[in-house]
Amino acid sequence: QVQLVESGGGLVQAGGSLRLSCSASGNIFTINAMAWYRQAPGIQRELVAVIRSGISTTYADFVKGRFTISRDIAQNTAYLQMNSLKPEDTAVYYCQANLSQRTASGVSPRRNYWGQGTQVTVAA
Repeated sequence: QVQLVESGGGLVQAGGSLRLSCSASGNIFTINAMAWYRQAPGIQRELVAVIRSGISTTYADFVKGRFTISRDIAQNTAYLQMNSLKPEDTAVYYCQANLSQRTASGVSPRRNYWGQGTQVTVAA
């Protein structure tokens, strides 16, 4: 089994900062990429940032220059440092991991796993 656990959400004033964490555990051979998504009420889930196996990163335009994604490979953990927060950043933030697992015959194909989400609220 694989589990993803997010933490670090909360209430912050506009212009403030939060740091989200996502820890993966269980039967994991290799985490190829980890990503953060967010979803506000009535709005479809959208990609915020992704960090890949080569430690390359991609950011949505609406967070460039404000958010930073990082990864601790040894601890199977990803972080999202969020600075200069705006009220429109208010959403539930979800962690995703793309990973392979050990099997009886070797290594599985890659698939995506999701965390339970953590609420971020930014007051105007």
